[in-house]
Order: sequence, then structure tokens, then C-alpha cells
Amino acid sequence: MLKRLFRISHIDIKEPPKASVWDVLRAMWQGVKPDRFSFFTVVIAVTIAMGISVFVPLLYKHFFDLLADANRAFARPELIRVIVIVAFLNGTNWLLYRGAMMLNGHFQAHTMARLRQLSFDYLLDHSYTFFANTFSGALVQRVGRFARSFERLADSLIYNMIPLVVTIVGAVIVVSLIEPLFAMVIGVWVLLFCAFNFLFSRWKLKYDIAMAAADSRTTAVLSDTITNHNTVALFTAAPKESAFFRQVTNDQASITTLAWSLGSVVDAVQVALIFVVEFFVFYYGIGLWESGALSIGTFVLLQVYVIQLGSRLWDFGRIIRVVYESFADSKEMLDILNLPHEIIDRPNATELKVPRGEIAVGHLTFRFQASTKVLDDITLTVRAGEKVALVGPSGAGKTTFVRLLLRLYEVQEGSIRIDGQDIREVTQESLRRAIALVPQEPILFHRTLRENIRYGKPDASEREVEAAASLAHCDEFIEHLPRGYDTYVGERGVKLSGGERQRVAIARAMLKNAPIIILDEATSSLDSHSEALIQDALSKLMEGRTTVVIAHRLSTIRKMDRIVVLEQGQVHEEGTHEELVAREGGLYRKLWELQAGGFIQE
Repeated sequence: MLKRLFRISHIDIKEPPKASVWDVLRAMWQGVKPDRFSFFTVVIAVTIAMGISVFVPLLYKHFFDLLADANRAFARPELIRVIVIVAFLNGTNWLLYRGAMMLNGHFQAHTMARLRQLSFDYLLDHSYTFFANTFSGALVQRVGRFARSFERLADSLIYNMIPLVVTIVGAVIVVSLIEPLFAMVIGVWVLLFCAFNFLFSRWKLKYDIAMAAADSRTTAVLSDTITNHNTVALFTAAPKESAFFRQVTNDQASITTLAWSLGSVVDAVQVALIFVVEFFVFYYGIGLWESGALSIGTFVLLQVYVIQLGSRLWDFGRIIRVVYESFADSKEMLDILNLPHEIIDRPNATELKVPRGEIAVGHLTFRFQASTKVLDDITLTVRAGEKVALVGPSGAGKTTFVRLLLRLYEVQEGSIRIDGQDIREVTQESLRRAIALVPQEPILFHRTLRENIRYGKPDASEREVEAAASLAHCDEFIEHLPRGYDTYVGERGVKLSGGERQRVAIARAMLKNAPIIILDEATSSLDSHSEALIQDALSKLMEGRTTVVIAHRLSTIRKMDRIVVLEQGQVHEEGTHEELVAREGGLYRKLWELQAGGFIQE
């Protein structure tokens, strides 16, 4: 049933609201906020350090002007004073910058961890339908890219944007005091440079978003294929999957090539602008030098500022691209963070109390689509401690009923009450804490056997874990493993056989000790010997608890207190095994005769 519970759903999830740049920045601020003191300290330290870097060329101007002075005896003490001041300022710059970088490393690492945690926590609260309609590999990729995009944005701000702004402002102010025309040329150059980069990068954003989406698709296909590698091997489909993956990667390569080619256009224009302004400054400067209006030191100052501005403005193009590429990388995750959770606790939701365990279903109707009823006006009561089996042909609504009981789907019409409490009015956590599911195909974490069993009760003692394992007959195979309970089971439990995984799931349910039990063909993966042992364990598990059993093999439910037969979303008949078998023309009797005496013989 777990396979049926977690298959691609026919319910379409709502389209998430599209994330804006401000959405990205607000989400990232949630990660920054706890370390905002460190963040602002880094910003201030880098600003001061870059201010010093802009001021130092003025001292070099004075230094070279002194060198040009014919009176060397007079110039020497002043030259030494200048280089001492330069050394002091460079040392201060070094201390500020290095200290800021060390603090920045701590701040960024912890902020990225918080962003991953924010994404992880929000993802876990999404509904079954959301996960059924989304590739897990793509989700993993989105979480990682979201955190890394913050790193890129923070680096751009600290290493590029702040130095750029300080260098531009400082250089324009200083040069305007020396030669206003140079300052005007530099100002116009900066405006053209920035405007071109901003507008071009904004136009290119759609290709960056497409490149990020193509990357997510490649990761999703890769993850999906690797997860199903056994199926690929058994159906000798490796060439087909290879061709499909080649098509996906070629599509990604095409959009990536286009995006990178457009980036090269930006680089070409930037280089041309730098060459033009450098030529003009030097050409005009030669004329001023020839007339005696420009000193050697001023020439050096202009050269330093042009080189600095060229380097920083080159970075500006990268800053804009990083900002928009980071936005594209973050957008997919932000779309998910902006998507409201499909199933949420109501503001006044209370804790579910289960003193007895009675399940009352009243006029329950559920649709996947407006015209498709899966459950049609079902009214059913499972009394406290009663063992009820749900049977019926495929598509009868058994799976949907269990999903609704677990609140994996929200009740649309009618109600489900546990001990008189509407499950929509209680917290999801308390509801699911009160129900233990033993699925047909259990999926385990790539953790130790002990951790997987203890998942049913995180604070369980070693004795409790081993007792549950013994009751579920897990100890029979665990004692033969080299590391015993500390054996890792592999991704999704692949290192264990189906029957061994089944027993671990049963041990987990026993340890959980919930008042309501749902069994989905819980012995279907076991051999005859193991099944007999587990049937005994399940009998003890069900004792005194309300139990709902989903079954296809009718021989496993003969001892149930009541059997409910579903057909086309309605309760077709109900009663004990003996009563239903004795009913002439009944659906259950037909199913029983088919299995007991036909080609599905037990």
C-alpha cells in the first residue's frame, strides 16, 4: 500500500506565486538576521579598508612629485615620511581586510546552514501531493543552489560591490579637485558602463533562469534513473536511458552555451569601453603635461585610478550577472517557499486525545477532480479496539480512505472523527502520533538498524529497541550481521531483503505503541515460515488496539472482527468472513472463490 500511497497523484498542486528579487532578499535576510552584527561589521570594515586604498594614491602622487623635484636633499626626509605613512595605511588596510574576511567566513557558513535548514523545514511540511508531483533530486538541487546563491551574492557585495562604490566615489571626488574634465569623463564612462551591464544582464535573465531550470531537470532525471537502476538493468534499457539522458544534457548544453555566449558579448563591450577612456585620459593628459599644467605625480594618480576603476567596473559586469544568476538559482527554491502548505493545522488546533480509539466516518466524499468521485458518501464506524479489514477491487477507494485518515489528503466533504474529535481540528503531529502504519513495501533510511527501529520512538532505550526487534523476529537475521544493530541498511533499505525490511517496519510500529494501527498487507513480503511468526506478532500488536487492515489476500483477514467491502467508492457490503462468504451473489464471496479455488489459489 505504501507504493500506492506514495504514487504520482491525480491531484494537481497549485502553481506557486512567482518569486521576485525582493522575495529572494527577504528570504536570505532570514538567514542573515541572527548574525547581522557580524554582517554589518564586515561591511563597515571593508568600506574603511577600501577608503584607505582610494586615499593611498594621493600619497603616491606626492611621492612622485617629490622625485621630480631637483632639490634631492630637501626631498629625501619627505619621501621617507610618505612611505612610512603609506606603510601604516597599508598595514591598517591589511588588518581590517583580513579580519573582515575571517569574520565573513564564519558569518557566511552559518547563514548558508540556516538557509538550508529553512528550506528543509518548509519542505517537510509540504503535503504528500506536493512530493508526489516533484522529483526528489530536483528538490535536493534547489536547496543546495539556494544556499550557494547566497554565498555568491554575499561575496559579490563584500568583494566587489563595496570596493566598486568606494573606488568610484573616491576617485571622482579626488580627480574633480585636480582636473574637472577628467572627472566628467570618468563619470560618463562609469554611467555608460553600469547602464549597459544592468540593462543587458536584465534582458539576459530569462536565459539564466532557463539554464537553472535545465540544470534542475538534468539532476532530476539522473536521480530518477539511478533510483530505478534495477528496473533499467532488468529491462535492458540502458541504451534507451542513455539516449534520453544525452538528450537532456544536450538541451542543457545548448541553453548554457547561449547564456555563456551572451556573457562574452558583455565582456567584449566592457573591454572596448576601458580602451576608449584610457586612450582619452592619456592623450588629453599628455597635452596638459606639455603645457606644464599636469605634474608627473598627477599623471601617476590618473593612471592608478583608471586601472583601479577599470578593474572594479569589470567586476560590476560580473556583479550584475552574479546577482541575476543567483536570483535565477534561488527562484526555484523561493517558488516552493512561497507555495502555501496544502494541509496546515488550523489556528486553534488542539492535541488529539485517544482514550479509546474509535474512528467515525460520516458522509465522506472525496474527488480528485470535479467529475471524478473516489469516495462517495461513505459512513462507517470502527469501534474502539475493533479489527476491521478493507477489501475490494483496485480503484475501490481503499488507498484514498487511508490517506484521508492519515490526513495526507484533506477531507473535502463529510468528516472523520477519532473519539469524537474531527481530524481537521487537531494537529497533524498528534494525529499521526496516534496512528502506526505498517506498509506493504517499507522504505528505510540509510542509517543503522537500531536507528530505523527507534524511529518509532526516538527516546526508546536499548532494551525497548531489542524487545521490539525480538517480537517482530528481526533478531533472527540481525544476530547474523557482522555489526548487528549497528549495520547500515543502505539507501531505502536496499541491503535488506523485502521480508527483513518488513520485519523492521513491524518492529518500528510495535515500538511506537500507537492506539490505532493500519496494516497494509504487512506479511506480503515474507516466506511462509516468517509469515507464521509475524502473524503471531501482529496479533499481539493488534490486541486492544483499533486496527484497520488493507488486504488483497483474503486468507489473511479471516479472523478480523468485521470486513468492509468497497466498490466504486462506496461501502458495498460488510460483515464477518463467514457472513460474507455465505451471502449469495456477494462481491466478497466472488473474490473469495476466485482466490480460494481459482488461479489465485492460496
